[in-house]
Amino acid sequence: MNSKFYCVIMGGGIGSRFWPVSRENKPKQFLDFFGTGESLLQQTFRRMSQFVPKENILIVTNEVYIEETLRQLPELLPDQILAEPIRRNTAPCIAYAAYHIRSKCPDASIFVTPSDHIILQEARFAEFATKALEYVAEHDSLVTLGIMASRPETGYGYIQMDPEKSGDLSGGFLRVKVFTEKPDREMAELFVKSGDFLWNSGMFAWNVSAILAAIEEHAGEVAEVLGAGAEVYGTSGESAFIREAFPCCPSISIDYAVMEKAQNVLVLPSDFGWADLGTWGAVYEHAEKDEAGNAALGTRCIFQEASGNVVSLSDPSRIVVMRSVSDCIVAEHDNVLLICKRSEEQRVKGMMAEAELQFGKEYI
Repeated sequence: MNSKFYCVIMGGGIGSRFWPVSRENKPKQFLDFFGTGESLLQQTFRRMSQFVPKENILIVTNEVYIEETLRQLPELLPDQILAEPIRRNTAPCIAYAAYHIRSKCPDASIFVTPSDHIILQEARFAEFATKALEYVAEHDSLVTLGIMASRPETGYGYIQMDPEKSGDLSGGFLRVKVFTEKPDREMAELFVKSGDFLWNSGMFAWNVSAILAAIEEHAGEVAEVLGAGAEVYGTSGESAFIREAFPCCPSISIDYAVMEKAQNVLVLPSDFGWADLGTWGAVYEHAEKDEAGNAALGTRCIFQEASGNVVSLSDPSRIVVMRSVSDCIVAEHDNVLLICKRSEEQRVKGMMAEAELQFGKEYI
């Protein structure tokens, strides 16, 4: 295993589109949605440790989740958890990790992944990820893994490939024409029909010098704040510096801050049974279902003339009986019960915000 391969697992989000099961005190990356015995974070760590040394895997998370992270991953050393004092989106997260890794290994190759993805073909994933890491070890490129789009998904961002300008590249890597935010249904159908677009997986590979150079060029506000502590990374003063400096970073995604602007961005078209568990719809798609398409997630249910429902209750002593109800989300956890149509899943985040506004923070 290559000792210069590093991995950054981004695990600081609250999973608001999975409310009320994903809560601020225990968000979705710490949950086992499908009864596998592993949380999404544990699955991600195990998957990455197939080709990255365990001691080189870093978890970037909010400081309130340090204890839960160590509980779920007891093999981690405390300095493998990079604690954010406040959420600032993916660009500051990645910049912090890159500065930290550079202090330990100035010629490191880094794979960056969210903590909440489902990957069905793990051996095939390892092949694509290793290929990307090996490429960036030799080239100053910013590589993103693009997923072959199999349906007009409106919950994902898209990447348009540019094969005509990729003639000098080998190994399946292609230049990127444009990154596109989550489209409406009509536009998503056009993307898939054209064959020119991939889903944006949110997984990246680059060497530490290339990503820091790109951040310094395209995300100057982030670099100015976090680069000021270049001498303290990897020392006992790192935590105190981050606690003071990190809140001064703008809240901005790595796509918007860097990937949409940099000229050295490549995409590696990939196919390994991927899904971003960003919504109830994604969970429904991958859950085991009965003949009528009902998915009961760790919950005892009776379905009568009901179809297309997804049900999740936190109390195993309860049962759910549904009759003449179709295509609904029924999700209960602690002090919140959510019932809505599956077609309204993109509004769950707004429902959570409304519950907080009317009834208080204890309901999120």
